[in-house]
Amino acid sequence: MAPKFLNFMQFYGYDLLLGSIAAFYVVMAPYTKVEESFNIQAMHDILYHRHHIEKYDHLEFPGVVPRTFMGALLVSILAFPLVLATSLLQLPKIYSLYAVRLVLGCIILSTLRFFRIQIRKKFGSQVEAFFVVLTAIQFHMLFYCTRPLPNVLAFGLVNLAYGYWFKGSFYAALKCLIFATVIFRCDILLLISPLGLELLLSRSISLWKALKSCIITALLCVGLTMLVDSVMWRKLLWPELEVFWFNSVLNRSSEWGTHPFHWYFTSALPRSLLAAYPLFMLGILLDRRVLVYIFPVLSFILLYSKLPHKELRFIISSLPIFNLSAAIAASRVYNNRKKSFWKYLYIAMLGSFLISLGCTILTFMASYENYPSGYALKALHNIGHLRNNSNELWVHIDTFSAVNGISRFSENYHPWRYSKEEGIALAEFQNRNFTYLLSEHSDISGYKCLFSMKGFSRAHLHAGFPPISLVKDPKVYIHGNVMNNEIIHRSWPGC
Repeated sequence: MAPKFLNFMQFYGYDLLLGSIAAFYVVMAPYTKVEESFNIQAMHDILYHRHHIEKYDHLEFPGVVPRTFMGALLVSILAFPLVLATSLLQLPKIYSLYAVRLVLGCIILSTLRFFRIQIRKKFGSQVEAFFVVLTAIQFHMLFYCTRPLPNVLAFGLVNLAYGYWFKGSFYAALKCLIFATVIFRCDILLLISPLGLELLLSRSISLWKALKSCIITALLCVGLTMLVDSVMWRKLLWPELEVFWFNSVLNRSSEWGTHPFHWYFTSALPRSLLAAYPLFMLGILLDRRVLVYIFPVLSFILLYSKLPHKELRFIISSLPIFNLSAAIAASRVYNNRKKSFWKYLYIAMLGSFLISLGCTILTFMASYENYPSGYALKALHNIGHLRNNSNELWVHIDTFSAVNGISRFSENYHPWRYSKEEGIALAEFQNRNFTYLLSEHSDISGYKCLFSMKGFSRAHLHAGFPPISLVKDPKVYIHGNVMNNEIIHRSWPGC
């Protein structure tokens, strides 16, 4: 048994490490926010409403731009046996949320494994080991890999593209990137362009064959997404074309905030890479082979920096390449650790690893507190039952609560009912017959504030240990209808 176990750990040990961390994040912070709402609601509706498209959430709340159902459909198909098991065991729907997120994480980490295997073949097992260590002590990649964002769905295909690129299957790499661009994220075009140019200049591919391969793949992908999404949206549609028009041509994405040109290099990458940020720059100096792989990714970020609206998740596809460069540098420092100058670099590197781990723990603690409405609804389900079970318990969820942790997976069965009706004035609620309200407002006429849920507000620096503490403020207030005697006379935690 021992040799078999050792062989198993040799093949899958790194996957178990990364998968365990990702699964920990899912279990501890299962709820989702507005950026993930389309895909998570789509997964719920595919699994629970199936062919009854008229009941799907996106028809009532379509969002700013339409998104593809392709990713949600794939994850839902793979998660269906787990969701069926939870239904047969009569478990709350939140367990289905765990299932779909874990399945998505398995998909993304499987593609990362494919890329990691190519790293081992090209640079050796020691570089592979440092690649895994750096990925494990960073927060964002493993936290995001289970979150149903279009960027994450595209990330899986980009990982495959990196793997084929390292393997020498250049046309397969381009096809993966085309698939990601046409179906999930049109901005991956900014990665295809410099990579394709580099492959052409190095004569790794021929222009004619590349054009033919990419055009055929693009046409097939357009046909596939239009076939699926036109049915789901009930109109002729290529979702990612509308996203491209909205974000790039109209530049409407800037309505959600802007950052300066340098933001990705001075904020997003340092926060996401941590110790790997200086190490990746050292890796470029120590191994000239790395520059070939870094150039397209750096070009991708430089091109993306011209778009005013910036978010870290937009460039998450670049992190594995930067981690590779950092792993090469870490391996070189480790191999030379007994030499006079290098031993100081080695000590500094180990210190930076510990600092990175501390930053990751702190970031996770903040993220854990970043879904107040999800925790608020869970608490209401636990203590909000009334003795008169014949009546339905109507819960109104305001916009703030809906985008900060609540999805249809958070809902319970009878007697609970839910409304996300928008545009109701605060004074109008007293004329409505809701049993409970989840709101960002602490005072609403006709309702009594029963309890509140705190969420992450800011980090506070102070003397002592630890030097940083998290400040939490009330974010979501749960109100009860004053016309309900049982609610009024029951003891509640209070606001």
